[in-house]
Amino acid sequence: MIDALRYRVPVGAAGGHDRAMAYETLDYAVEDGILTLTLNRPDQLNAFTTTMADELEAAYDRASADDDVAAIVVTGAGRAFCAGMDLSSDGNVFGLDETKEPTLEDLRERFDDPEIVAGVRDTGGRVSLAVYRCTKPVIAAINGAAVGIGATMTLPMDVRIASANARIGFVFGRLGIVPEAASSWFLPKIVGISRALEWVYTADVLSAQEALDGGLLRSVVPADELLDTAYALARRFVDAHSPVATALMRQMMWRNSAAPHPVEAHRVDSLAMFYTSIADGKEGVAAFLEKRPAEFTGLASRDLPPFLPWQEDC
Repeated sequence: MIDALRYRVPVGAAGGHDRAMAYETLDYAVEDGILTLTLNRPDQLNAFTTTMADELEAAYDRASADDDVAAIVVTGAGRAFCAGMDLSSDGNVFGLDETKEPTLEDLRERFDDPEIVAGVRDTGGRVSLAVYRCTKPVIAAINGAAVGIGATMTLPMDVRIASANARIGFVFGRLGIVPEAASSWFLPKIVGISRALEWVYTADVLSAQEALDGGLLRSVVPADELLDTAYALARRFVDAHSPVATALMRQMMWRNSAAPHPVEAHRVDSLAMFYTSIADGKEGVAAFLEKRPAEFTGLASRDLPPFLPWQEDC
């Protein structure tokens, strides 16, 4: 196991990222502190590929290290968000090496072994873990069909907003496979175990309203208002906020909510309060007392406290 937040970020990434970095399957565009990360295979309804998995994993780590990025909005080009795995490739369409006979011990002891990463580990799960370790708020703007990995990749995101014409489906049972992308961890936390099981058992494709009623979505809006709604929410998350405190809050909520006892959250809260109170917290208190806007100087790429991550991480 390695320190995921520190060692998976490209060397030299902080602040000065090369904006011309090319992706085959994504568009990475930063404007006024908001990264719009667009799945960009519109002719294939943004179907997921192993290349897209690699590029998404790298893009989230890049965004974590880039102080020009305060928040992330993820959407799809064209009329779909992501129509699931691209099933047209030769061989194992999920990119797995069928010559292997992997065990749980392999996944524990050889987790970062290139042979296991490339031939055994679920590609969607690699993306979900990249979102999970991300230090910036992440909002899904689901503009159309989001099925299979198109649905599960949104679960580690903090908020999901959908256009009225979006359709969302956990359709794995129709293919004789199982939910992936660590969705068996995320989905029950979001919608509850009973509804999560109903959705994966039936493999139904849900309307946006059904997904909203089930607790998966924050809101459903007209298609032409989707991105503006997501951007407005992102601005509320990050404007005049400490990037360090925001990064800590994101990690604290995701990690502590899965801890076996609240004392674990108390330990982390204590350290987080300690380190923020002697840094951006001083400016925040002074600004409050002086009735002026705070001017936070902490950077998420540089100033996260040394106890992060506090769980053994992958």
